[in-house]
Amino acid sequence: MAGGPGPGRFDDPRLAESLRAGDAIALTKVYDTYAPFLFDYCHGLLRDRVEAAGALRGCLVAAREHVGGLREPERLRGWLYAVARKECMRRRDNPSGGSGQEAPEVDDGLSEMRRARRAERRMLTHSMLAALTGRQREVVDLAVRHELDAGDLAGIFGLPEPEAERMLAGALRDLDEAARAVAIAHALRDECPSLAPLTASWPLSPGDARSLVRHVASCPTCHGQQVTPPPADRLLAVLPVAAVPPDLRLETLTTATHPDRAETRAAIAAAAEPFDHRGWPLPYEPHPAAAPERRRRGRTLAAVGGGIAAVALLGVTLTAFTGGDQTTNSAARGPLRVSVPSTTPHPSSPDLPPSETPTPTPSSSSPTPTKSATPSKSPTPTPSASSTSSTPPGTPTTRPPTTTRPPAPPTPGRLAVSGCSMGVSESCAVTITAVDGPVDWRVTGTSGRLRAYGSGRLAAGESTRVRVERTNDFCWGRRTGSVSFAPGGSASVSYC
Repeated sequence: MAGGPGPGRFDDPRLAESLRAGDAIALTKVYDTYAPFLFDYCHGLLRDRVEAAGALRGCLVAAREHVGGLREPERLRGWLYAVARKECMRRRDNPSGGSGQEAPEVDDGLSEMRRARRAERRMLTHSMLAALTGRQREVVDLAVRHELDAGDLAGIFGLPEPEAERMLAGALRDLDEAARAVAIAHALRDECPSLAPLTASWPLSPGDARSLVRHVASCPTCHGQQVTPPPADRLLAVLPVAAVPPDLRLETLTTATHPDRAETRAAIAAAAEPFDHRGWPLPYEPHPAAAPERRRRGRTLAAVGGGIAAVALLGVTLTAFTGGDQTTNSAARGPLRVSVPSTTPHPSSPDLPPSETPTPTPSSSSPTPTKSATPSKSPTPTPSASSTSSTPPGTPTTRPPTTTRPPAPPTPGRLAVSGCSMGVSESCAVTITAVDGPVDWRVTGTSGRLRAYGSGRLAAGESTRVRVERTNDFCWGRRTGSVSFAPGGSASVSYC
């Protein structure tokens, strides 16, 4: 981390004792010392600046209330990360929270040339980290960028210390293998033909990154290459750091000390419980009722076992690679709400897979012939004498042409749209319907990391679906965007 922690920079025992003694300015010192790093960690887990700010505030308020039970004041920093992680997991279990906006990156004042060079290094680091599991990425982030040891990791994840040591060693070993594979692929992509399909798009997807590691381990051409990747601290030094909101300091101190906030402090302290015999918070246990929502969002929230998909390390990296999500939509989480009802869809878009495209509904039908203004009184016309004498028997008699008015042009209709949610898939389909008349429609634009194309004509009451794809390679944190149509209408699309 830029300006990150280093050995000897923190006086954990003194700060813990000051906080435990109720020193009036102790929390101010704790905030100024730890808040930048804790906020970056919370933001990586939550991918939302408002939620990350709330998690940091809750962490420090709960720490002030529970620090008396900490038996190892020399581990105050790791203990704060454990409290922060539990608060983040609790907030991630709430599908209605979040602003949908990520925090900006800390400005480091680099020149444009150095920013470009750093962007390339970030791309490679991102590809290396993609080969790891979610839990491994979080462990590497905490150990390398935040400089926590196996004892701290054991408290954070609720594991015995020997198990935490093995977990950290395995994550670093796998990162080293991934870094070597990416370095070989980047340097020798023209010498091994098998590398081309695995490295067609940078940064690599998790599937391609893991396939690349397996390929390098088994390929005679790649495996023997003498490549020494940079150490983990240099690899991760290029990753961005989320900037702490400037007004969070005052809000945190007010919540922790003002008499009118006593009930808020009690609720925050209760949410951090329970704690173990050493005073460390037990890992968060997800509420059973929230499990379907977590699965729908494609997030793994296990606090003791399993991995976390959107973690601080790779999550923050995504913003730097893709430029972040520029949409201003506020619905960052929760079920998609569509304000315009749609009729039963009849998919006919050529962009959808064949299995999703039934026989298209015709957009128009042949007009019904108009009857003559003066119909005949007899169902069988009476032939004239001349026709009787000159027309062979059995020949149908031709009726004189009648003058008819052309049908009036149909009244133009309006377009009703219905959004979609792709989760962690690559695409979904929005539904458009012609209401009160035919509609000539076309896609006019998108917002967010989305793309969509198409145009056509719909008869009154006819529907079709338009394929929408996301353009970001990795899904960390829930996002929203929209697809705009002419003659009018905008479909909301949620993804990741």
